[in-house]
Amino acid sequence: MKALRNPALQIGIAAVAGIAFGLIVGEWASNLKFVGDLFIRLIQMSIVPLVMASVIVATGSMSGKGAGRLALRTFGWMIGFSIVAALLAWGLATFIRPGAGMVFEGQLDPELAAPETTGWQDTVLAFVSTNIVDAMSTATMVPIIIFSLLFGAALNGYVAKTGNRLVLTFFDQLQQIVLSMIRLVMYIAPVGVFCLLAALAGDVGFAVVTTALSYLGTTLLGVVILLTLFVTIVALRTGLSPWKLPRKLAEQTAVAVTTTSSAVTFPTVLRNAVEKVGISQRVANFTLSVGLTMGSYGAVLNYMIVVMFLAQAGDISLTPGQIVLGMALAVLLNMGTITVPGGFPVVAMFLATSLGLPFEAVGLLIAVDWFTGIFRTFLNVNGDTLVAMLVANASGEIDRDVYDERKTVAAASADTSELDEDSAATSKVEEPV
Repeated sequence: MKALRNPALQIGIAAVAGIAFGLIVGEWASNLKFVGDLFIRLIQMSIVPLVMASVIVATGSMSGKGAGRLALRTFGWMIGFSIVAALLAWGLATFIRPGAGMVFEGQLDPELAAPETTGWQDTVLAFVSTNIVDAMSTATMVPIIIFSLLFGAALNGYVAKTGNRLVLTFFDQLQQIVLSMIRLVMYIAPVGVFCLLAALAGDVGFAVVTTALSYLGTTLLGVVILLTLFVTIVALRTGLSPWKLPRKLAEQTAVAVTTTSSAVTFPTVLRNAVEKVGISQRVANFTLSVGLTMGSYGAVLNYMIVVMFLAQAGDISLTPGQIVLGMALAVLLNMGTITVPGGFPVVAMFLATSLGLPFEAVGLLIAVDWFTGIFRTFLNVNGDTLVAMLVANASGEIDRDVYDERKTVAAASADTSELDEDSAATSKVEEPV
């Protein structure tokens, strides 16, 4: 009975029951849709304050610590791989079309639709609002993010100059309160998911099941391709045997896929990087700590597939500008600047709101998120180790005798006090909802 208290299991059971109910009763299940819509609206109303607070806190609390070649190499590889992940997700989703079998034909909420533009100049202009309160009232996310980044940068300078952290503390506390509110909303997630999927299954039939499997398959294929690419690049750049990696990464992989949490896996990753891979303690401490909040390659892949899935489910043809914006948002979410803690539903709603996509299929994505969480965490955790190998190799800080198991070393404990303080604001979202 204790297992039934697991939120992910509850949502999974509700999802299966909702699909079965919708398939049995047919169109009548649409009468339950308003309950699912209520659940979605409860998530939606928290997005604007949460994103604003997250961006302001992340930007306002940045320090100059870690500057130099080590930081440049770390950020360069992480951003580069994140862009590759976004491009791969777009390519796979365009080819496989995971959401194409389930078309929502209703009207989008005009207040949440992405603004129509006539050219790239208008698109760029739309990124900056003349009235931030108006942008907040219509949940126009990009101008909100731009404002929050500027506000956070100005706040950073103010704190550095005066030492007064009162405003920064206010936004940090606001973020934690909104997160607590989201956790309260997630108590009714099983009911919301049941009603959403019952209505969806009653409307589109068995395609709900096939599209869910297609979505999971697309994500898994992307993870396999990205990991293969990462390993190939590491082998070519370092000259180390890739055949030894599976054994070295086995322990952290086991922890990652069973906990679906990068934060929980971090101590194991740090120890293995030094003791099994031979990465220097200096590089491991910095690169892996940064990777905990910035190296979410699996998340970037998943987020861009979500964008394409929702567009295909709504039979919407994304413009090149919207595709680029979707990729940029996916990468920014990964970089920790606008990480939205609290679970996948918030991220999915954020992406849908930013690009004017229909929300009707979000319930299906929530239902299978435990599986995608495993895929995301697996790639995030092992990708961080592979990036650390590339960074260490560039400065000659990989002990090849350790990698080849000709000698052993003991890892020192990393100083993660700052990391722990920031974990609430910048924790990854692959954890189960």
